[in-house]
Amino acid sequence: MHLPENLREKLKIPLGVLILDSQTSKENILKHISDNSFVITVGDATTEKMQNHGIIPSLQIIDSHEKRNRRDPPNISQVSTTLFCRNPAGQITEQSIQTIKQAVTSKPPVRIIVDGEEDLLVVPVCIAAPENAIIMYGQPNEGLVVVTINEAIKEKTKSILDAMD
Repeated sequence: MHLPENLREKLKIPLGVLILDSQTSKENILKHISDNSFVITVGDATTEKMQNHGIIPSLQIIDSHEKRNRRDPPNISQVSTTLFCRNPAGQITEQSIQTIKQAVTSKPPVRIIVDGEEDLLVVPVCIAAPENAIIMYGQPNEGLVVVTINEAIKEKTKSILDAMD
């Protein structure tokens, strides 16, 4: 599925709470998660930021790139399951959707390594994530978005996915 131009602007609006770069402290992040939260990170920098704060995501989705530049993947030794999928830029593949569904039912911590780009995978991960899961992703040049999964978020992201061609 390709992302049509009319959805690009819609996806620039954070799905949850935006914590500005200058305020992304461990204390501000922990205000949004509890000890038993199912935490999902989308993006290498976001995943690494959580690791640096001592927060190990239940699911992390990375592509070994940051702002389209190659980078080393975050070095997290506590990964129980590693999955792979192909997802070209500007798309959400059926393989990615199935891999995410598998990941949320696998033994955490789970890492999905994306061959391509992981940015748009926030959409299907919001749909597949368990109720009350916390999804974190980077808002380029602004900060960290923290989304608490509920029915409204699932409906919103499902409508975005349905609008893709």
